[in-house]
Amino acid sequence: MSRLVAPLLGVVALAACGHGQVAAPPPRPLTTSTAATPEVQEGAASGQGPATDADTQAAIERGIAQGRSGDLDGARRTFRDIVNRNPNAGAAWVNLGVLAERTGDLKEAEASYRRAAQCTPAPPESWDFLARLLVRTKRASEAEALVRGAAQQQPTDLGARNALTWVLLETGRLPEAEAEAKKILKADEQNVRAMQLLAGGYYRQGKYELCRLVLENARAVDPKDPVTHNALGTALLKLKQRPAALESFKTAASLRSDFAEAHSNFGAMLVESGDYEGAVKELELAVSAAPELLPARMNLGNAYRGKLEMVKAREQYEKVVALDPTLADTYYNLAILHLDSDVPGMDTLDRYNKAIAYFNTYKEKGGSDERVEQYLKDANRAIDREQRRREREKKDQLRKAEKEAEEKRQAEAAARAPAEATPAGGDATKPTEATPSDTQTPPAPTSKKKSSRAKLKTP
Repeated sequence: MSRLVAPLLGVVALAACGHGQVAAPPPRPLTTSTAATPEVQEGAASGQGPATDADTQAAIERGIAQGRSGDLDGARRTFRDIVNRNPNAGAAWVNLGVLAERTGDLKEAEASYRRAAQCTPAPPESWDFLARLLVRTKRASEAEALVRGAAQQQPTDLGARNALTWVLLETGRLPEAEAEAKKILKADEQNVRAMQLLAGGYYRQGKYELCRLVLENARAVDPKDPVTHNALGTALLKLKQRPAALESFKTAASLRSDFAEAHSNFGAMLVESGDYEGAVKELELAVSAAPELLPARMNLGNAYRGKLEMVKAREQYEKVVALDPTLADTYYNLAILHLDSDVPGMDTLDRYNKAIAYFNTYKEKGGSDERVEQYLKDANRAIDREQRRREREKKDQLRKAEKEAEEKRQAEAAARAPAEATPAGGDATKPTEATPSDTQTPPAPTSKKKSSRAKLKTP
């Protein structure tokens, strides 16, 4: 089990990024992105739009509960009823976009986010989620033009300005992103989203202590924001404060059941600590919320392997390969699984040869773990041992078969011996009858017949 998680501990630093929905491409481990996987928005449920009456508010909360419980169709119907009655219900439009994104309908998701952005006022999430969707579908220039235009038209709309800051971060323009975040904080010094984005810029520049300080300020403003806790965990990892990082990830995961990145990070650290049962629970939540979140699937495979559930582990690794065949680490883990553990239904020699093939693929994909050469030697030695064991077993079986054949031959010969010793037509057990002339002096019996009789008397 010593080879269980290497070399995957690096993926534990995955921060809250906006990727990983059902129809998303393989997510990039952008440790500085602070937009969490879209969820049914509770924050958007209040104060968005002038006509959010009590009935609308109650309906929005009902839709949120349905979505979080997994009843996506029911939630979709609820939010659709809301916008039919109140087209300016921005929160309902945002949540319709989230639900469409969850089910892979990116066109519908984009339309819903755009419609939410037209509401008065526009929910901040509408710009955020729309920008992320455009960037994720390789339309970063369109995203920037859209949110920059909205920010210029409505300078007081901090949602659009935060979305612009995020796009600047994603496109690598860190000084511009930092400047924009500071402008937002000058207008609203308690804007948690701007703090998260500013911290993201510091993280990308390697300024981890500054990143930590900004996130701790954000946490003080809103202790229940899971994105802050998750991002703080990534900064603490860089500062080598692992126990504190674990607590941050744990808090982030506890605050939102469908926050895939937080569950992925927390689960990965549990794998590292050997708590495979707890890790499976967290990582299953992660892949349920974001089926294409590769680090979560990879670490879920590791957790299953730690529990010796090899079939489930292999299934997760193979799903990662299907999602991204270029990821070298997946082949490493498949190789270790086949090298170290029995795989139900697979011949031992086939298993070792499969391990060698996976190690070779790992190297072909750019993997450079120096231990691989030793593992290849281990696999070849294991093949040699297994072949010699089979040869010994074959010889043992042959000797056993020869011995059994000889014993059978001897038994058959022994069974034939009495029959061959009895005269033809004679009866070894019947005494010789005397003729009338012999009644006085019968002839003496032969010794063989005497023996036969004696035997007959034996009780």
